[in-house]
Amino acid sequence: MKRQLLDQLIAWKEQPTRKPLLIDGARQTGKTYLLKELLGREFEDVLHLDFLENPGLGDIFADSLDPEDIITNIELFTGRLFNPETHLLILDEIGECQRAVTSLKYFAEKAPGLFVAASGSNIGLLKSFPVGKVAQYNLRPLTFREFLWASGDPMLIKAFETQSRSKVAHKALLDQLTDYYFTGGMPEAVCLWFQKDAHRLIERIENVTTFHANLIEGYLRDFGKYAGKVNAQLIESVFTNIPSQLSSIVDGSVKRFKFKGVHPKKSRYGDFESAIHWLHRTRLVLLNYPIEGIPRSPLAAYKKENKVKLLMLDVGLLNHMLGSHYKEIKQQSYEYKGYLAENFVQQEFAAQGIEPSFSWQDARAEIEFILSNDQGDLIPVEVKSGRRTRAKSLQSYKNKCQPNKTIKLAATQGSSPEETQHIVMPLYFAEFVPEKI
Repeated sequence: MKRQLLDQLIAWKEQPTRKPLLIDGARQTGKTYLLKELLGREFEDVLHLDFLENPGLGDIFADSLDPEDIITNIELFTGRLFNPETHLLILDEIGECQRAVTSLKYFAEKAPGLFVAASGSNIGLLKSFPVGKVAQYNLRPLTFREFLWASGDPMLIKAFETQSRSKVAHKALLDQLTDYYFTGGMPEAVCLWFQKDAHRLIERIENVTTFHANLIEGYLRDFGKYAGKVNAQLIESVFTNIPSQLSSIVDGSVKRFKFKGVHPKKSRYGDFESAIHWLHRTRLVLLNYPIEGIPRSPLAAYKKENKVKLLMLDVGLLNHMLGSHYKEIKQQSYEYKGYLAENFVQQEFAAQGIEPSFSWQDARAEIEFILSNDQGDLIPVEVKSGRRTRAKSLQSYKNKCQPNKTIKLAATQGSSPEETQHIVMPLYFAEFVPEKI
């Protein structure tokens, strides 16, 4: 399974000296596979230590944090020699051992020639962190491009990467997009969907559904294990209520998170702030801040913390929590597809570092995303899940804010490539939107 982040990791390897690598990300996004199987191919050998699987590994770091002492202890503990010039050391689920996390500082300062990589699903919850001493990356679920790579279909991949607008390409890519709405981008779900030994569609649907159910249950168990001082039940209430926000839509868009009825005797943002912060730090939710009035750059200066939309880390998990069947998603009239489309676009943006994101609200009008270019110009990005592209919200934004450019994502072939002011793009090309601003 190919991941876009791999190129950056290989570039890290090729540097004459380097800080330890740290891969952050929610559980089951493929961190171990990326480091051990993909990056590991670039080395003669890989020494993989998993602190969650073997808590006894903490003894390696108990006495000294000097890199030379740590490597000696690792060799004694594992019975394997480590060649600092040709081997990769992976410290997996490093968040389970605070001393191991602290050791990254000393690897950076005293042994910058070593190939040391760490990963964890609770990095954002660490009490202390070697700031400035690691090369940190966040691994998110597979993007739509990576989903197509996993399909192994060279024609589909070519059509996407060349941004083909032909009718044939549009039909094929839109069909894959709705499949992606169902499977999402968690690596195991994608593998189950494209597995060669499961030819029947119903079998693939069942396999993906079972995986999603087990993963959600795993996340719920993690709330109790890692919540710390935050109320685990409160975290669960916020997380499981994200799909219910679909009950409040304006012009096909989801309004900000509503707190009333989410948890007994709690109805204000302040009651839920710690839970939202926890979910965001563990990469389980994506944040979008609605901006009112005429938006100005920088957008972050005008956001209000108590007005936030919560989106899921993965559209496939969102679909599972909605209880929607594969056949429903494939139908153009599917009631919730607008929200799935919005969550999909946010995922694509987040994979490019656009997170948290910003939207625009005015009375009953809403634009899903507002992006800023290098000149500080603000460009509205409207998301339409269907083929009908006319909407009052974008027109309202044009009238009030007078943007130099607008972008609309819809289930159509889009506008002519020559159009540079009011651009319409197929939904599945959301990855390319930042190039257009």
